[in-house]
Amino acid sequence: MRFSRPICFALLPLLASCQVFTDKPVDPVIKPTRMQGELSLNAGQLLFRPCQEQRQFILKDSSATGLNADANTLFADGHAALYVDMRGQLQASTQTGVEGQFVPSQVYRVQAEGHGCTDINFARTLLHASGHEPDWSIGVSNQGLILNRSGQEPQALPYLEEQLPEGRLNLSSEANGLRLELWVTQQRCVDSMSGAVQHMSSELRLNGEVLRGCAYLGGARND
Repeated sequence: MRFSRPICFALLPLLASCQVFTDKPVDPVIKPTRMQGELSLNAGQLLFRPCQEQRQFILKDSSATGLNADANTLFADGHAALYVDMRGQLQASTQTGVEGQFVPSQVYRVQAEGHGCTDINFARTLLHASGHEPDWSIGVSNQGLILNRSGQEPQALPYLEEQLPEGRLNLSSEANGLRLELWVTQQRCVDSMSGAVQHMSSELRLNGEVLRGCAYLGGARND
């Protein structure tokens, strides 16, 4: 009985080494990265330059996001550069003159007008929705909801949010004599004035009036 304990401990390194050699190697999981930047067109090829950077990446849209078609439509209108907000993977490339390639899996927004990389509110925005006829916009952050309407002062309102199936959202507020409901759906939307493409459609119900528009998730929200 005295020799049983030492023998067991002597076998432990051998068993551990067997376990090491029999386990299958696990490939590291590369998570998609959300990035914003500028799209340009060079010899028929889309190039992506992240905000505040000089690096350039070939845009390889192999996931049927529709980004190639949307960008080419905006470029055809005479725009030299576009702003894009997207999620995807950075990969290596053998092409000279670039640092690699970016393969998008989700496009939040592509536009030719607006603040783009200079938007100081983007990082703290949870959700932004807007529409026209009449012009309106809603900006949502952790501090509250700001309602902007043409010809009126901005209004700050408290709100409640309900998350629904399929990525849908409902925001509601009853304050300052307003009854507001904002419904947001995961559906591609094209701004009727600027041609900007956003990944969500919105419907604003304000004191019984129904206004429609587009929406996107801001930098403060990780979906």
